[in-house]
Amino acid sequence: MNKRPKIMVVFGTRPEAIKLAPVIKKLEEAKHKFKTIVCVTAQHREMLDQVLRLFKIKVKYDLDLMRHNQSLSGITRMILDGVTGVLKSEKPDLVMVQGDTTTTFASSLAAFYQQIKIAHVEAGLRTDNKYSPFPEEINRRMTSVVTDYHFAPTNQSKENLLCEGVDPKKIFVTGNTVIDTLLMTVGMLKSLKVEKFKELRDIDFSKKIILVTGHRRESFGEGFENICRALKKIADINRNLIIIYPVHLNPNVKKPVHRILGKVENIRLINPLNYKPFVYLMEKSYLILTDSGGIQEEAPSLGKPVLVMRDTTERPEGIKSGTVRLVGTREKEIARETQKLMDSKKEYNRMSRAHNPYGDGKASKRILTILEKSIR
Repeated sequence: MNKRPKIMVVFGTRPEAIKLAPVIKKLEEAKHKFKTIVCVTAQHREMLDQVLRLFKIKVKYDLDLMRHNQSLSGITRMILDGVTGVLKSEKPDLVMVQGDTTTTFASSLAAFYQQIKIAHVEAGLRTDNKYSPFPEEINRRMTSVVTDYHFAPTNQSKENLLCEGVDPKKIFVTGNTVIDTLLMTVGMLKSLKVEKFKELRDIDFSKKIILVTGHRRESFGEGFENICRALKKIADINRNLIIIYPVHLNPNVKKPVHRILGKVENIRLINPLNYKPFVYLMEKSYLILTDSGGIQEEAPSLGKPVLVMRDTTERPEGIKSGTVRLVGTREKEIARETQKLMDSKKEYNRMSRAHNPYGDGKASKRILTILEKSIR
């Protein structure tokens, strides 16, 4: 009997866990074909643990590397050393990573040093600006250099990789696994009511809800000041709506947000939500303002327009399809584009009814099929 190939899935943050959860589930369903091992770096501790519990992900190795005010160089070094130790112990046939985090890049580098093959889920996204998003753009590019299986979510992502000289035989267009996770979670929510989520019990959902998320490193300082002033202006003009902002734990985000928005009556600043209540909140929202990458992919499946508070996006497909609009971090532009969607039903419908280009919820199944054919 042939030995089952051993696949080690490595991740460290909540977005990675969300997007890898359905892939891990498919691998575990194929346990007669693969042995699956999960290693987490815990680059983000609390927000990662929420997703591990929700999707019942069994972790064999928890490196627990998060430190207060950790530097990029410090966390990169710790991940590289920690993952290398696990790889030497387990000797997997393949290391799977996702996206563009420091865990993604450092784990890929560790696997390369051990001459272990690498699979990259959500490969090929690019802004072609090495400082935006920072450091994610370079993390993603450097991961591509050592990757053996590029699971690109869209044809645009595939084209980006081809332009960089990647062998077309190593690129597979699968759709984005975040849509798999989103649809799975929406199914869980069908029987639940808001009372289930204590963080949302005092929200009047008969009013229009604007959901806000913001945490990007490149916006620290003036960018976040502008975002907060724009939100205050939107709240002041539209007294009958509620802006809900689950505030990221990073003090570079928390401090300006609470200082500028803490006393605005129709703005609710809440702690970061678990994934399930967050999806519930997305479903109940009128529109979403964000600098997140994943939300640009998820919200269109729920029919929610997305205004992206960044100057660049590595996900241009949403802009081309009309589901997403870039508004930057300038106060006037954020306020103007938000108001346009509040005032114009025609403009709102144009965005909310556009086609989602990021997938059909079957990306994880496609990835499994490719691995079954490729890894012996």
